[in-house]
Amino acid sequence: MFFDELIERRGTHSAKWDKMEEFAGVSPDDGIPMWVADMDFRPPQGVIDAVKSYAEHGVFGYFGNDSDYLDAIRWWARERHGWTITDEDEAIFSTHGLVNGAALAMHSWTQPGDGIILFTPVYHAFHRVITAGGREVVQFGLVEKAGRYVMDFDAYEGQMTGREKMILFCSPHNPGGRVWSVEEQRALAAFAEKHDLIVVSDEIHCDIVLPGHKHVPFSVAAPEAAHRTVMMTASTKTFNLAGMHTGNVIVEDPKLRATFAATVAGLGLSPNAFGKHMVPAAYSPEGAAWVDALCAYVAGNCEVFDKGIAEIPGLRSMKLEGTYLAWVDFAGTGMERDEVMQRIAGEAKIAVNQGPAFGHGGESWNRFNLATPRARVEEAVERLQKAFKDLQ
Repeated sequence: MFFDELIERRGTHSAKWDKMEEFAGVSPDDGIPMWVADMDFRPPQGVIDAVKSYAEHGVFGYFGNDSDYLDAIRWWARERHGWTITDEDEAIFSTHGLVNGAALAMHSWTQPGDGIILFTPVYHAFHRVITAGGREVVQFGLVEKAGRYVMDFDAYEGQMTGREKMILFCSPHNPGGRVWSVEEQRALAAFAEKHDLIVVSDEIHCDIVLPGHKHVPFSVAAPEAAHRTVMMTASTKTFNLAGMHTGNVIVEDPKLRATFAATVAGLGLSPNAFGKHMVPAAYSPEGAAWVDALCAYVAGNCEVFDKGIAEIPGLRSMKLEGTYLAWVDFAGTGMERDEVMQRIAGEAKIAVNQGPAFGHGGESWNRFNLATPRARVEEAVERLQKAFKDLQ
């Protein structure tokens, strides 16, 4: 299988490989990077061909006539997720990735000092962007039930202060891997309605869902919340195209759309032409087949990883439903974080994302990226078992 190919990425300006020593103290010479969320796989050949064709033309002017790009986004949403996006072209905005999209949303509908709700632990960049923008991070803790995270709206009611203006929702959830049900999303919509909150649903991992689970977009799950919903999707995580920094912010409500459009215009944003060539090549029947194969492969990696983790006393991994990011709890070891990290980074020579960066609830956890050839996952498991061998 082509996902098994070990592709040399060192010395290619890869953040994942070339910056892991700076990030985690693990040398790329003998380390395994399982931190930043990009994959060690090539995208579908059609995407590579689209870039080659554009490069060979040799003229890189401003991009115009984005009908193919917009049609591809609509086709993918409809065919893969049962979501019919409005045919108004102005509803789909191209942003510099979805962290940028989240920041634009924050500046569109909140003011400095306003509270933005995160269900924590959650993607670390959300915390950084909110704080840098002068807003308040409001952490509503997820509750672990039957080995997976759930939202506790009864508890959240008691935490509301009135300063909250927005919910930044991660669906599927990073790092916990939850694929939220329709019922959970409708409960979220009801909570947002009660407290007059904008819901920005970041669905960047929506295509990477493991067998037995199905992602339902927030717009489909809770159409009654359309007047307060902002959707964010991208081909970047799905097809390993993060470096093109092209995301989709989809605002179907006309009033919300006008506000967002003013923010985009005021910042002078314009699209990345390479991204607008790559997206239609990715969102295609060939791309769909590639994603199906990817999800099956990630499920296999997850099985290998979870089995190996379960054999180390004191460690447990949360059951992955979506994404390729494993979430592992080290609390059962009884060790302090410094010792845990010395064993992971120092002895096993594996670079990971440390749990505290994801907010409240992540204190004893670490995130491992499984989107790499299986041989590397197997080696990582062996290294971890050796590093924690005294517990076995």
